Amino acid sequence: MAIDSKRLLNKLDNFLRQNDYDSAKSHLLYWLNEANETGDEKAVLLINNELMGLCRKLGQKDEAIFYAESALNGVRKMGIEDNVGAATTYLNSATVFKAFGMASESIGLFERAQEIYEKNLKSDDDRLAGLYNNMALALVDLKRFDEAKALYERAISVLEMVQGKEPEQAITYLNLASCAEAELGLENAQRTIEANIEKAMEKLEASEDKVSGNYAFVCEKCATVFGYYGYFYYENILKERYKRIYEGN
Repeated sequence: MAIDSKRLLNKLDNFLRQNDYDSAKSHLLYWLNEANETGDEKAVLLINNELMGLCRKLGQKDEAIFYAESALNGVRKMGIEDNVGAATTYLNSATVFKAFGMASESIGLFERAQEIYEKNLKSDDDRLAGLYNNMALALVDLKRFDEAKALYERAISVLEMVQGKEPEQAITYLNLASCAEAELGLENAQRTIEANIEKAMEKLEASEDKVSGNYAFVCEKCATVFGYYGYFYYENILKERYKRIYEGN
């Protein structure tokens, strides 16, 4: 009997919205066991993808890499190496490797995902933007700055075609600021950093949806970056926003 993936993901989303990561992980592990016992390979692949992302977020390196490698093995076992679902697994696994200081190991997976996505997805599919952003982060780690900047610009171009993606554009502009600092140093990159910080602020304020969980997540992710660059007032504004959303006020 096939696992009800939609129901599984809906319950997972409920745990994540409450920041209840322990329950989210227990939920996934339970259904991973069920999927393995019933031989539901699609569900196993889905759950391994979710587990690698959750463990990455929790800083659990060994587990994140284990689930990433399990997912990659699942793709090979299922014979689906060239489809979009496989590309998503390549992207997710590459993001895990990059997160734990293995940028060199991640690039091949990012490139494989890019090849499949660009061949199969429409130019305004925001999955492309997610790929470009994450791949660029790895390229920055490898000091391939021109390639990284080009991908960030491509991510922004994609997001500009999709309604309601201003928060994601803000993240990309902050990534561009960090890229400039990594390449030039904080002092030499100051003007570029300030320009991208201002654009990020504009995009966050332009969003028509300032009450969703996604907006709260983006505010939480961006707040510390604004603080790092000395924008303490705006950092506090974002903190108040995401706390209010998480608390349901």
